[in-house]
Amino acid sequence: MAVDIYVNFNGNCREAVAFYEQVFGVEKTHFMTFGETPADPNYPLPEEAKNLVMHTRLNIDGSNVMFSDVFPGMPFVEGNNISLSVVSTDLDQMKSYFHKLKEGGKVNMELQETFWSKCYGNLKDQFGIEWQFNYDNGEGI
Repeated sequence: MAVDIYVNFNGNCREAVAFYEQVFGVEKTHFMTFGETPADPNYPLPEEAKNLVMHTRLNIDGSNVMFSDVFPGMPFVEGNNISLSVVSTDLDQMKSYFHKLKEGGKVNMELQETFWSKCYGNLKDQFGIEWQFNYDNGEGI
């Protein structure tokens, strides 16, 4: 299991990641965009979201640092744009952490299957810390 850092940007994620690649001398990364997500006719994707970064990550000296742009219309506050991400191959342990951290907090997305993970969810704990939980089935995202 790992606890990784997740940093959100307000439309300039590609620029920031390119800068970090250069600074830390890491390999070029793959960007998953919101436009690459499966289409949902109930929630059409706004044109301005299609090329925004939904997910990417860099390994910086052994630590995974993940990045994305915020979805258009979602709140963005510079300085508060970092969350902790629990990535685990132990599904039961991950569920236990999620359920303990949600006590007194606010669940943004219950643990559920998504197109990128068999189990993903996120919440804000009682101290205002944002947490993401992602089951790692070994395929890596």
